[in-house]
Amino acid sequence: MARRRDLLSLALAALAAPAFAQSPKPIRLIVPYPPGGPLDIVARALADKVKDSLGVVIVENKPGAGGNLGADLAAKAAPDGSTLVMGAVATHAINPWLYARIPYDPIRDFTPITGVAQVPNVLVMNPQAADRHGVKNVADLVAFAKKNPGLLNYGSGGNGSAGHLAGEMFKAQAGVFMVHIPYAGGNPAQLALLAGQVDLNFDNLASASANIKAGKLRALAVTTAKRAAAVPELPAIAESGGTLAGFDIHTWFGLFGPAGLPAEATQRLNKAFVDALGSNELKARLGTLMAEAMPTTPEQFGAFVRAELAKYEGVVKRSGARID
Repeated sequence: MARRRDLLSLALAALAAPAFAQSPKPIRLIVPYPPGGPLDIVARALADKVKDSLGVVIVENKPGAGGNLGADLAAKAAPDGSTLVMGAVATHAINPWLYARIPYDPIRDFTPITGVAQVPNVLVMNPQAADRHGVKNVADLVAFAKKNPGLLNYGSGGNGSAGHLAGEMFKAQAGVFMVHIPYAGGNPAQLALLAGQVDLNFDNLASASANIKAGKLRALAVTTAKRAAAVPELPAIAESGGTLAGFDIHTWFGLFGPAGLPAEATQRLNKAFVDALGSNELKARLGTLMAEAMPTTPEQFGAFVRAELAKYEGVVKRSGARID
């Protein structure tokens, strides 16, 4: 009887050993911004959705240096699929030109996995200013600005912010001059617009939507190349044609691993996250943020990031924004 018990114990141990060895290592998903923001909200929703296919995904917030700190942690991690980062337009397209030095290369140091989402910005005016200047659409705005250089001003959340760079791109493509007034964050910039201290902003659609619906702000157009699903009635700036025909600037974020991530691991991660983005739960969560899913292949996402990096070089340099 004792011998049978020993044999049974050995058999159970033999069965348990492979199961333990095969249990996946938890994935560390770094969000390079504080908790509670859009990237953090979507990262946690994705982590919950992919647990059946990838195992445990632990979201870690590592804010600092405009996202550079968290991105660098992922860049320097082992390329074994256990560390990912939710990179964004700031970490991979703007910061390389905005900061005098960053500790990583946005292309060489990462393996693109998939785009996750894009969030439109919206060109909004103070209604009284719009009426005073006879501006009902983007074409009216451009015509007025050309006739009155420097008379219009626009606010933003600070030098180098998304709203600042959208304004600089608009000025360059439309061939107009407007005065930029930076504020200490997006909320103060919107309050200044509501109070009539500035004429217009290039604001985040989600944060501006309530005041647009209430008639406190007048939306002229979204900044994406095409109309946004959340507000299909609003034209895109690009629809104005002329030199603005190619206008396209928006906030985006996506998943990256360290450079050297094996192709098999990259494809496995891509499939799991793309499938999750197609789920009703993720679509609903993105909808609350007025964001649109942006699933891609790794190759498509890599090409997109390279194009965005090239685009923002000129935008940031024209803006004059610089962080030492």
